[in-house]
Amino acid sequence: MTRIATLAVRITRFVDDYPPGFVECSLLDAQGRLHLFVEKAPVVSTENLWSDSVYPRDGTIDCEVQAEWVDEAGRRLVRVDTERPWVVESTDGLTQFVVLASQVDRRAASD
Repeated sequence: MTRIATLAVRITRFVDDYPPGFVECSLLDAQGRLHLFVEKAPVVSTENLWSDSVYPRDGTIDCEVQAEWVDEAGRRLVRVDTERPWVVESTDGLTQFVVLASQVDRRAASD
């Protein structure tokens, strides 16, 4: 069973003022690869972000937790998919990422 959670991202800059406003977000996965997202500001933050907001700042992307395990180095890893619930994908078209468990918040999750 998959579970909805939130994935921590860094909102790095304002990209476009077309309503409701678009921002760029970054995610560093467990392998050290940087992923970028361009998304509607309200999808990644509850703040009213605009071009004059201070960046970078914290944000989140809703995601599904698909698997959890401990790797050979003892790190707790999680595979998440950002396609559901809001069809969020990276600028490379990716929706699945392996991240550290500390990057995923399940408190806001529902089963």
